[in-house]
Amino acid sequence: MERVQEHAVTSEAKSLAGRSDQTEPALELLVHGVGGATPEEMLGDPRTVRITGDDTAAVFRRAADVDAESRPADRRTGPIREAYVWCNLTSGNGTRALWLLLLPFMVVNLAHWMRPTARDRKRTVRFYGLLVRLAGLTLTVLLVAAACEVALDLAAWQCAGTRACAERHTWLGFLSPAMSHGSWWSRPGRRLALAALVPTALTVLLWYLSRRTWSEYESQQPMPRRAEPDDEPDRSSLNRPGFWYGRRLVARLRAAHTAAGLLTVAAAVTVSAARFDRGPDGSDRLARLGTLLETALAGVAFVVVYVVCRRGRSENRLDQALDRRLVRRLPLGALLLLALSLLYAGWSRPEWQSSGRLPGDMTFGGIALVQGLLVVALAVVAHLLHRTHPDPRSAMRGLGGPAVAMLACALGGVMSGGVSQRVSDWLDGTGTSIAGPPVLLTWQASVIPTLLVVVLVLCAGIGHRTWRLRRSELAAVALDYPGGRKDRARTAKIASTRAMAALTDRGPLLVAVISTATLLLGAGALVGAFTTDRSPSRAGEDGHAFVHGAAQTSQGLGSWLIGLGFILFVTWGRRAYKDASARRTIGILWDVGTFWPRAAHPFAPPCYAERAVPDLTWRMATWTRVTGGRLVISGHSQGSVLAAAAAWQLKPAQRKRVALLTYGSPLERLYGRWFPAHFGPAALTRLHREVDCWRNLYRLTDPIGGPVRVSGDCGPEVDHEPPLKDPLEYGRTARHPLPAPILGHSDYQADPAFAEERERLLARLRPEVPPQGSSGRSSA
Repeated sequence: MERVQEHAVTSEAKSLAGRSDQTEPALELLVHGVGGATPEEMLGDPRTVRITGDDTAAVFRRAADVDAESRPADRRTGPIREAYVWCNLTSGNGTRALWLLLLPFMVVNLAHWMRPTARDRKRTVRFYGLLVRLAGLTLTVLLVAAACEVALDLAAWQCAGTRACAERHTWLGFLSPAMSHGSWWSRPGRRLALAALVPTALTVLLWYLSRRTWSEYESQQPMPRRAEPDDEPDRSSLNRPGFWYGRRLVARLRAAHTAAGLLTVAAAVTVSAARFDRGPDGSDRLARLGTLLETALAGVAFVVVYVVCRRGRSENRLDQALDRRLVRRLPLGALLLLALSLLYAGWSRPEWQSSGRLPGDMTFGGIALVQGLLVVALAVVAHLLHRTHPDPRSAMRGLGGPAVAMLACALGGVMSGGVSQRVSDWLDGTGTSIAGPPVLLTWQASVIPTLLVVVLVLCAGIGHRTWRLRRSELAAVALDYPGGRKDRARTAKIASTRAMAALTDRGPLLVAVISTATLLLGAGALVGAFTTDRSPSRAGEDGHAFVHGAAQTSQGLGSWLIGLGFILFVTWGRRAYKDASARRTIGILWDVGTFWPRAAHPFAPPCYAERAVPDLTWRMATWTRVTGGRLVISGHSQGSVLAAAAAWQLKPAQRKRVALLTYGSPLERLYGRWFPAHFGPAALTRLHREVDCWRNLYRLTDPIGGPVRVSGDCGPEVDHEPPLKDPLEYGRTARHPLPAPILGHSDYQADPAFAEERERLLARLRPEVPPQGSSGRSSA
């Protein structure tokens, strides 16, 4: 393999010296979309060779084209074709299925990049990022607190401290005072200290995964270059040299979140022991020690919050520095405090007995309250930013980020409540021996049926609108395929596909309603738990019979639904671990969700674009520099987003030597609407002006791709109008004797318009590329 790569590079260099009177070479660099593809499929040849890259991401060519630059006479039928394959970055081995546990972290990280377009509001933009980072920190605390609830409260405190529960679970026998006859481990503090190893191990696992993935993704340095002037309002931040190199921020946030997780475990152990020590049976000396530990925990927690608030990303330059002292000392300091807390809790206290729930069960209520306040503040800031530069195409009028942050908090709450509820039901078979999880988790589960009703009503309304759109599309299909006898079933199928593809544009409405309903119902659950301190069914005992019955039904149905969701979640994860096809489906989810760098949460799945974008940038820059040839980067679906991001990272002179061909592209339909600050109309118009030329192909039957809506003021129109026909032919013809399939989002290269547009791009590039040794001049 190394010989092949060396031969390819040598051929490019030799071709430059031996081409005094030959036509410059042309290259088409193909980038696949979501779900991935093999190089054989992309290049249409079973014999392919990797010319650069590794087993994770690489560039391939047909075996016959390895040294094509040195044989210009053989390239009369089209450009040299290369395929960049990056699917292993998101859908690799079975361990990627574990990334499902990181779903809330990924969603809150998306909220960071969804801020509206803003001009001259740098402080407000920084405050927006600060609020999202704080929301991400609460999710880490929530996840570790849920692990503490399961291991410390339900298992070690409640079940091991209750004879009936411990008898049903013999593996807890050595922790039970009744079954072990007062053994050393049966003391409440020692039980808690031992159980604390579970959430500690979870925190260490998250730290390890984040650090290991950093070495595979964030450690890939982009091509060094100077920052371009940033005083123009329509310049996208994706153009900045340090945008795809988040090593410093991820390391700093990883240290802070790891310390926050360890401090959460230490607080769960320390607060319980200190509360007993301050009671009538406690020791004054231990009480003072407990107060000292709590003060130290609060002090380090303040440092953690300060680190998270201190600074965001450094994008204007390639920041290769690393805060080594902070990265090492902050987690180690938290780990030392945790060790001291375990020793403190394990000290002998003969009078201490466990009963009821573990002290501090209002922790979940405090986390929910902080998350709600952060989301509301984020919505206010997003609204202020949107008002400075309104974008009518922006999702939810700039409130997409706060809505997605609310969904991330809801996902974290559902996962925490689902784990706690299922473990409680498993430990307490009779439902009477232990107190169970905190009251707030029961209230949160009880509002799920109401939320489900809201979603069903909304889906019914969207379904009705889709049905009406289908009826209007029936007439449009007849106009698009004039002549011939019409088949009612064929027409209905095409119209239905178009109507279903339009559902993507209803996404903002769906997210807006779900997030708003979640915020209001969550606030109601929080008020109910704080004011009654009882479960919904017990709180309704004093009310009307109908209210009591509704509360019982909602609580039982909510518990069943949250348990079902948790079981499906675990089942899907296990299936994905064993089944490659299921793992591929999860990989598609990560393709969309992990495009952005980890700017808000270090434990989110890694950003594959921090490897893919530098790969594409290096390949385009080096090939055009060595050969002086014409290059078309051809991106499908998510590959078009990578292609655009890579073009932004090129130097201005290099951008003028590259053409962009996108098809099935979500650049405007999804990214432009949900991420307006980075892919809004101004940014896409700027990209159109800075690359030599750009064409975009789309279909009305495509649920993902669409037009980029960039005018031709600075060059030819970007969008191919009218949209490509799908299917290519309505019925049987001499050219298509069998019925043509409805392709939707796939196989754009089967349309003759694809080859035509590629040739037009190459022809437009030809006069713009300066010959070797001359300065030349390029125009837009």
